[in-house]
Amino acid sequence: MRETTGLLEKIRHHDKVPVALNENCAIPLPDDVMQVLRSPHRLSYYYFQYLEHGSATFKTDLKEFTIKGGELVFGLPNQIFTKLPYDKDLPQYALSFDESALTMLPKTYPFLFNPFDVNTICLNLAAQLRVKNLLSGLFQLLHAPEKQLKADVILAHLHTLLTEYNTAYFEQYQKNQVATGFKLAKYIAFKLTVERNLTAQHDVQRIADELALTSNTLYSIIKQYAGVSPKEWITNRLMLEARRKLQYTNTSVKELAYELGFNDPGYFSRAFKKSTGKSITRYLAELQDMSLQ
Repeated sequence: MRETTGLLEKIRHHDKVPVALNENCAIPLPDDVMQVLRSPHRLSYYYFQYLEHGSATFKTDLKEFTIKGGELVFGLPNQIFTKLPYDKDLPQYALSFDESALTMLPKTYPFLFNPFDVNTICLNLAAQLRVKNLLSGLFQLLHAPEKQLKADVILAHLHTLLTEYNTAYFEQYQKNQVATGFKLAKYIAFKLTVERNLTAQHDVQRIADELALTSNTLYSIIKQYAGVSPKEWITNRLMLEARRKLQYTNTSVKELAYELGFNDPGYFSRAFKKSTGKSITRYLAELQDMSLQ
């Protein structure tokens, strides 16, 4: 696994706005950047790829999926992302920006917290046309001679684009759920509370108190969005981090247990099996078998 800290600085297309946008791979990337992007890499920024035609396969963390024309894939900071293979000939737009770019925009975009734990968005025909025009216009702005004078216009395009993505995300995945703004906000706040200090010993009642909720209300919200209890969500999140480490590093099981906040490696191993359905030994053996194929 390759790290991407500092990579956006190498490819950004504006001095004031930390953003990069490539249209059909028209802007050549440095060789060292391409080496990172062709391998599994941990994102330090937000990444979106919109595909106009054809199909492309990606892997985000441990999930592999394929998108086709009119769809986009996105990766979030700290996710492990891979494009399989890296095909530069497809008609596509690749957009990258970081947290500091978001602070320049006029609002937040709840889909960036990914409440439904997905990494693709399907756009209807009208949205495809609008998004294509926005991406094309933003690309032209970012590569115009006077681009440094157009920061406000560039941010306006980025805001409208993210609003389109946010709308399409919730139209696709919210479906018939009765998901009020209040519940969504609390679910996002729960996720952020856990993510801020992932390896801490999280007490569900304390988190509920912090969010001004009863434990029963917190339970119902997390169950509605994630299908599991708050405690199970926390454990599953830790086990995702464990699987990342097991697949992409050589950390020992004992070291990994302590790194993730478990005082007892044996308890960590049991939690891993309960969450994944596999012992760590079996999981590692399957990874080894896949690498030999």
